[in-house]
Amino acid sequence: MPFFPEAGTEEQFEALADEQVRPGVAALLDELGLTDREAERFGSGSLPVYAVGGDLVLKLFPPVYLNEVGTEAGVLRALHGRLPIPTARLDRTGEFDGWGYVLMSRLPGETLSSAWPQLTQSDKESLAQNLGEALAALHRTPAPDLGPADWSAFLETQRANAVQRQEKAGLAGEWLAQIPGFLAEVEFGTPEPVLLHTEFMRDHLLVSREADGWAVTGLFDFEPAMRGAPEYDLVGAGIFVAGGDRAFFRRLLLAYGYTAEQLDAEFARRCLAYTLLHVYSNLPWYLKVMPEPEQPTLDALAQRWFGT
Repeated sequence: MPFFPEAGTEEQFEALADEQVRPGVAALLDELGLTDREAERFGSGSLPVYAVGGDLVLKLFPPVYLNEVGTEAGVLRALHGRLPIPTARLDRTGEFDGWGYVLMSRLPGETLSSAWPQLTQSDKESLAQNLGEALAALHRTPAPDLGPADWSAFLETQRANAVQRQEKAGLAGEWLAQIPGFLAEVEFGTPEPVLLHTEFMRDHLLVSREADGWAVTGLFDFEPAMRGAPEYDLVGAGIFVAGGDRAFFRRLLLAYGYTAEQLDAEFARRCLAYTLLHVYSNLPWYLKVMPEPEQPTLDALAQRWFGT
């Protein structure tokens, strides 16, 4: 009798309720010798993630996402102790009843997204500095064996599908018509591929209020990690951390290692180009939550979101 329900497709997995997964969780904890621990599912996240007692986290991967187990575990091993902000310590990983799992230490704090409304300007300046330094350290860390094998080929594939991807997301025609020409004019250069988080965002950062202000207490969620151009990670940092706050983004970038001279119009255009080419790109959604440009053009959008 299987403990975990069948989930052979993304649609089947998304339809699963927590009560269908819990028997598998209980059986897996028994297998791991953790039957004395209570397991409580976190309310957010694309994959089932459970707090196990007060010090462990169990992340589950249904069969359709089984290939992501090695990515999560490999990046946790690579990053442990290397960043100026904590990452989880890998405890155990493997497969059970057709599902993959990663058991790791639990990081303290609340998500930056929940704490953001409480932050003062001084808090934000300090966090921007810390996050820029942390992202730079992540990019300096030797990457485990991650794809894509050919970054240039990956970008060409993303470029070829860019209009279709945004059209499917519901982007208006006036924006769609600009995409091919905009991408054709952006020069990406030949940057050395680095370890990328790919979703460096408030929801994946933990913070805690301390006596002298807010401290970053964790970075998590590495199953989408890749190897590629460093500026690909600035999509998340600009949109999902800075959220259009130019002063915050500039401070983060300077802490990362950019000079003021490097933060020019072409830099902003590259960032928007990577936004359009990102595997999770959804420009219609970003246009709803990010500041509006002065004009309805991609050049104006690049300057408003990534210009500093």
